[in-house]
Amino acid sequence: MAKHVVAAAADIPPGTRRLAEIDGRRIVVFNLGGKFYALNNRCPHRGGSLFHGKQTGLVESTEPGRYCYSRPGEVIRCPWHGWEFDIRTGQSWCDPARVRARRYAVSVEPGTRLVAGPYVAETVPVLIENEYVVVEA
Repeated sequence: MAKHVVAAAADIPPGTRRLAEIDGRRIVVFNLGGKFYALNNRCPHRGGSLFHGKQTGLVESTEPGRYCYSRPGEVIRCPWHGWEFDIRTGQSWCDPARVRARRYAVSVEPGTRLVAGPYVAETVPVLIENEYVVVEA
């Protein structure tokens, strides 16, 4: 798969997200505590924009009246019908056996790795200070 630079890592701070368009596909890149994850922006239920959804956590109950809130910020809720997806895996919490948001591999690479190629040319020393978020699509 081809790799696409979507942003400098510093431009997507922890707890935020960025919408990128890659080869006609809209992809949401999330930063969860310094780790990056990417999902297709289209909810598989009816096509709502996951970028515009609410980022929340997981609510579980062992019995009526007892609730446990965990994994804050790791679940994205579609704004149209409330379907929830695990940002790390794309798994649906509404129908986990059959429905998931498509996820994409993400890496953070130093700028020096992105400019290497098959050609040999005269080079000049350059200082690269940033790292960039790269999505494989």
